[in-house]
Amino acid sequence: MSLTKRNLTLDQLKSGVLSGDRLVLSQAITLCESQLPEDQRSATQLIDSILSHTGTSLRIGVTGIPGVGKSTFIEAFGLFLIEKGHRIAVLSIDPTSTLNQGSILGDKTRMNELSQNRNAYIRPSPTSGHLGGISEKTRENMLLCEAAGFDVILIETVGVGQSETAVKDLSDFLLLLMIAGAGDELQGIKRGLMELADMILVNKSDGENIEESLRTKIIFEQALHYFPQNINHWTVPIETISSRQPKNLDQVWKYIDQYISITKANDYFYANRKNQNLQWFREGLSNQLLKHVFQDSKLSSKKKEIEEAILQGNQSVKSGIDTLLKYAFN
Repeated sequence: MSLTKRNLTLDQLKSGVLSGDRLVLSQAITLCESQLPEDQRSATQLIDSILSHTGTSLRIGVTGIPGVGKSTFIEAFGLFLIEKGHRIAVLSIDPTSTLNQGSILGDKTRMNELSQNRNAYIRPSPTSGHLGGISEKTRENMLLCEAAGFDVILIETVGVGQSETAVKDLSDFLLLLMIAGAGDELQGIKRGLMELADMILVNKSDGENIEESLRTKIIFEQALHYFPQNINHWTVPIETISSRQPKNLDQVWKYIDQYISITKANDYFYANRKNQNLQWFREGLSNQLLKHVFQDSKLSSKKKEIEEAILQGNQSVKSGIDTLLKYAFN
């Protein structure tokens, strides 16, 4: 395994993760995020070996537009949960540059107090071009954190708006942060993240912004009446909050706890987890098939040939796709 600093064996990685060793956990996540074929094979074996130690944590997705205060909220909420006796893992996703593939990965600096708490673990990861507001390896990273004993996993998305629906496929509870006066009132009338959210918080409700936040809350409440009833029989609550002056974090936690109790009682919670695993399989299979096209020399050559034909205007995009698929599977 090329990426582990101490050349740990798979058994040593597993043992270290299960004992809650932060350094080993970080090395295990780095292994999973590696694109090297050898590391990918080792990562698969590692995930399989710790699978029986996962699934008991509460998975909470936190999403919202850039500037809504996701990191500030997560730090305040994380510290609140630690005071209640929980161990918190934060998986934060930063956008990757399309020009140089670089990523700032600055969430540890934005959550300075939480990052220094021994009952918290923060792992920033780049999107690496993966769509949906999460990283391609977020699910594996989540399982590793669960196996390491963190009982609440907070997943902070990139923050790119209505396209961030992928986080719903790996969280038990999706928390959507909004702010007043930023055009979000109009977003409340649209479907997308709004109808996927299990709770909506109008953040930065402090000082002169309190009244505007309350008006925004009313607009969202009215908008939700146009959405169909949730199949999990949950009524989405909407609250105002100030992450810098957190006063009602206990109310947020009560809503989450109530949601988990209701969805476990009606079996939606367990059915949702199973469907998420199927979605993970299908998405992973699709990604691997695409990688196969790029890695196979004959397919890659045929792909370049088709791309040239499309550039020259000699073949349509739809025809090019059909041609490559027939070439690959015939």
